[in-house]
Amino acid sequence: MKKKLTLLSSALVASLASTGIYAKESLQFKDVFDFKSAKNTQLSDDGRVLTFSATPYRGNATGEVYSLQKNKLIAQIERGTKPYINKAANWVAFTQAPKLLEKETTKKKETLKNNLILVNTQTAEQQSFDDVKDYKLSDDGTWLAYRLNKKDDEPKVEQSDNEDKDKNKSAITPDKKDKTYPLVIVNLTDKRSHTIDNVFSYAINSMGNQLLVSQSYSDGNDNQVALVELNNFTLSALIDEPGVIANTIAWHPTENIAAFTLGNYVNDDTRRRNYSLQLYKNERLSTIDSPNKEWVIGKTASLVWSENGERLYFENHPKLAVKVKAKEYTDEASLYDFDTIREHKGLNVWHNNDAQIKPREEQQWNAVNKNRHYSGVYHVNSQKVVQLSNETMPELALNPERSESLLGSSNIPYLEKIMYGGFFADYFAVNISTGKQTPIISNSPFRPSLAPSGEFAAYFSDSQIQLKDLKNNKVTALTKAIQATFADDKHDYPSTQPGYGFAGWMNDSSKVLAYSKYDIWAFDVDTQQAERLTNGKQSNTQYRVIKLDKNQVGFEQNDTLLVSAINLQTKQSEVAKLDLGSNTITNVLNGQKRFDIVKKAKHADKYVFTEQSYQQYPDYYQTDFSFSAPKKVTNLNPQTASFAWGEKPELISYKGFDGEDLQGVLIKPAGYKKGDKVPVVVYFYRYMSQRMYDFPKMELNHRPNFPMFTSNGYAVFLPDIRFEIGHPGKSSTQTMINATQKLIDLGIADPDKIGLQGHSWAGYQSAFMITQTDMFKAVVSGAPVSNMTSAYSGIRLKSGLARQFQYETGQSRIGKNLFEAPELYIENSPVFFADKVNTPILIMFGDKDDAVPWHEGVQYYLALRRAGKDATFLQYEGEPHHLKKFPNQVDFSVRMMQYFDHYLKGKPAAKWMTQGEAFIEE
Repeated sequence: MKKKLTLLSSALVASLASTGIYAKESLQFKDVFDFKSAKNTQLSDDGRVLTFSATPYRGNATGEVYSLQKNKLIAQIERGTKPYINKAANWVAFTQAPKLLEKETTKKKETLKNNLILVNTQTAEQQSFDDVKDYKLSDDGTWLAYRLNKKDDEPKVEQSDNEDKDKNKSAITPDKKDKTYPLVIVNLTDKRSHTIDNVFSYAINSMGNQLLVSQSYSDGNDNQVALVELNNFTLSALIDEPGVIANTIAWHPTENIAAFTLGNYVNDDTRRRNYSLQLYKNERLSTIDSPNKEWVIGKTASLVWSENGERLYFENHPKLAVKVKAKEYTDEASLYDFDTIREHKGLNVWHNNDAQIKPREEQQWNAVNKNRHYSGVYHVNSQKVVQLSNETMPELALNPERSESLLGSSNIPYLEKIMYGGFFADYFAVNISTGKQTPIISNSPFRPSLAPSGEFAAYFSDSQIQLKDLKNNKVTALTKAIQATFADDKHDYPSTQPGYGFAGWMNDSSKVLAYSKYDIWAFDVDTQQAERLTNGKQSNTQYRVIKLDKNQVGFEQNDTLLVSAINLQTKQSEVAKLDLGSNTITNVLNGQKRFDIVKKAKHADKYVFTEQSYQQYPDYYQTDFSFSAPKKVTNLNPQTASFAWGEKPELISYKGFDGEDLQGVLIKPAGYKKGDKVPVVVYFYRYMSQRMYDFPKMELNHRPNFPMFTSNGYAVFLPDIRFEIGHPGKSSTQTMINATQKLIDLGIADPDKIGLQGHSWAGYQSAFMITQTDMFKAVVSGAPVSNMTSAYSGIRLKSGLARQFQYETGQSRIGKNLFEAPELYIENSPVFFADKVNTPILIMFGDKDDAVPWHEGVQYYLALRRAGKDATFLQYEGEPHHLKKFPNQVDFSVRMMQYFDHYLKGKPAAKWMTQGEAFIEE
C-alpha cells in the first residue's frame, strides 16, 4: 500500500525543491572530459551493422557494434578505435590502442603497440590478437592476415671478417623506413594458422583464396614476390631475385587478377628507383608499360581499380635527371677548394622571377613535387594504356566510377598570382579512352562541373551559370533570363562573386542540376531551357541535394533524391525527398532540430541519420527510405540531462553596419528568469546564426565551451557579422555594437558585464573593436593580426603562401595592395590605436602559429604595454594556429573562464592575472 504524503512532508519536499536540492548540476571542466563523440562511423554494405569508436574528450575510447536488425548494442570493445567491417559484414575489426595512462607515461612512443580485436557480428564473440602492426580481412570473412609488430629474427651465421666485408658489399639493403614483420595468416573458421617471415606488403584477393606477398630481407638475397594458396598455405614465388620489392598491391575487385608495382633496392636512390607495373593474370605475369617509354613509375605511386574492374588507374612520371653528386672533402687540397667549400653552403635564393616564393616552393616540394606522379589508365579488355595527366596538366579529379571522362586542371600559369590574387586554374575535360584534353575554361577561380559523357561542362562566370558544348566550344549563359539569385549574395570579399554550385548531372548528360540561392534547377543541354525543381523562395527555404556516395556519377530520370531544406529565417534544417519524375517535394524529417543524413548502406535500403539541438546530442537513428518509422540506435551522452545546460536558444534580430537585417543566436543561462540582466560572453567569426540547432562541441580549445558558460550563469551570444570592403574593422565594430546593444535594449544583457571572445579573424576583430568602443568589459583575443602593414607581407607557414592575397582579395577585405592604399592598412590595424583601448584584453598565441605570424600578438601586447593598458599575453609553446596539446587546451579554457569571471562577475582575480608567472627553467 502506497503511503500518502502528509501536509508536513509535502511542505518539506516543496522546500527542498525551492532550495535547489533537486536542481541540476552546473557543468564543470572535469565533466567535459567524459562527453563522447562517434568517430570513424561505418555502416555495413548490407545495412545490418553499425559501428564506431565512442571517444571521450579525455579518456579511453570504446568500440561499439550495433545490430540494426535488432536495434541493439551487441558488443563493446575496450580502447577500440578505427573500426572496419568486411564486405560480408560477419566481422568488425578494431585497432585496440594502448591505455591513455600508458601513452602519457611512455617516453619512447615508438614502443607502444596496438592489438587487434575481431567481433563476430552474429554471436558478438570477440577474438584478440596482440601486437598487431596492420591487418587485412578477406571479403567473405574466412581469412585474417596480420603483421606482428616485432622484428623478424634472421639466422646468424658465424663468418670471418673478410667474409663479412664481402657480404656487406654484395648486400642489397632495403630503404631505412621500409620495415618488415612476420605475417600471420589465420583461418577464422577452423583456426588454422601459418606464419610467413619478413613481409613488407601483402593483400588478399576478393575471392578469399589467394594472398600476394612481398618478402624483403636485410641483405636482399632472398627477396621475393610470392603467391600464397590459402587453403593449404602453399607459397609459390612469382619473382625471386636479390633486392626485389613490391611496394603497392591491388587485387581486381571480382577476379583473380592482381596489379603491383615492382622495384629493386639495388638502386638506393628512392626518387630515381624505377618501378614497373606488373599484372598477374591467368597465372602469368606481364608488364604494363607507360605510353611514353621515357616515363616510369615511382615508389609512392598508387593503384586504383574501377568498381567493375574494367580499368586500372596508375601513376607515373618522366625519368628524373641523373643526380649530381655533391663534392666532398676527400684530401688536403679539397679543404681549400672554393667549389668544394661552397657545395656545403646553407642557402635559399629568393629570385624575383620565381613563380613561387621559397617557403611555398619548399612546402610544395615536400608535399607534392618531390615525388610528383601523373595519372594513367590501363583498359583491361582492350589492353590499352592511356596517359591522362602530364606536366602541363598535372591534376586529375579521379572518380573511378566515371567511364568516359574526368576533370583535369592546371594552376601552373597562376603560381605567382596565387600569392596576391587567390587560387586560379585552367580546367579540361579528359577523355578516359583516348587521353584527349579538351579545354573548358582558363584562369578560373571556380571549379566547373563536367557531364558524365565529357561533352558538356557547366561553370560559373560573369555572375551567370554558363554551359559549354565541348564538341563545338559554344558557350551559353543559362541563367541570364531567369528571375532568381544565382550569385552568392552574402559574398562580401574583394574578389569575384561565386555561384551556389552544382548538384550534378543526369547519367545520360541530358541535364545539369544547379543551385540558386533557394532552389534546385535542371537545365536541358540541348534546348537550354530551365526547370525549377523546388519552390524554396516563397518559404525562404534553401534546398540542396544530399550526396552520400562521393563517387556517384549522375542521376536517373525517375530517381528520388534526398535533399536538405534549411529555412534561412528560422534556421530549421529538415530533410525531404525530391521526386525527379514529378518534381514533388515530400518532407520526411522536420521539427525544431537539425537533421543530417550520415550514411546509406551500399546494397540495402538502410539509412543512418542524426537529429540534434543545443540540448540534444546528435545520436544515431536508423530508417529505410520511407522514413516512416525511424528508430533511435545510440545513447552516447545520457549525462547531458543531469546538467543545467542552458535555456533553449533564441534568434535575435538586429541591423548590420549598413542597415542589413541580421540575426544572432542567444543562449540564456540555465534557470534564466524573465527580467534578469545577466553577464554575456559574445563569441563570433562571420556567420553564426546557422548554429541555432547545433549541439555544442564538448571539448576545450581556443573557443568557449558554450555549456560551461550557460551552465554557470552566463548567456552566450553568437551574432552574424558583415563587412565593408576596405573598412572591415569599423564595419564589423558597428555591426557588433548594434547586435550587443539589442541584448541591452531587450533587458537581457547587463551593460557592465559583457565580454567578447574571438580567434583568428575574429581575434583580429575583437582586438580592433576595443580601439573603437568601451562597450565590452573584457576581451579574450586568440591569434589576432594587429598590424596589417607588417602582416601583409608575412608568410603563412603551413602553406608557405605570402599573406598578401588575404588583404587584396581575401578574408581581410582591404581590396587593394599596401602601396595603393596604405591608409586603409593603418586604419584597420589595432596596433596604431592601442592608446585608445580602455578594455582589459587577454591575448593568446601559439608560438608556432602556421597561419598568423605570432609576433602580431607580441606587437599588440607591446603597444598596449607601452600605452599603460591592461593587457596580458599568453604564449603557448610549440603550438600552431589552434591549440593541439591537451594540457594547453585545458589551461587556456580555465584561464578564459577565470578572466571573464573576474571582469564580468566580480570574482577575485586569479594570481596569474595580478602577478603574472615568472620564467623559471630548472
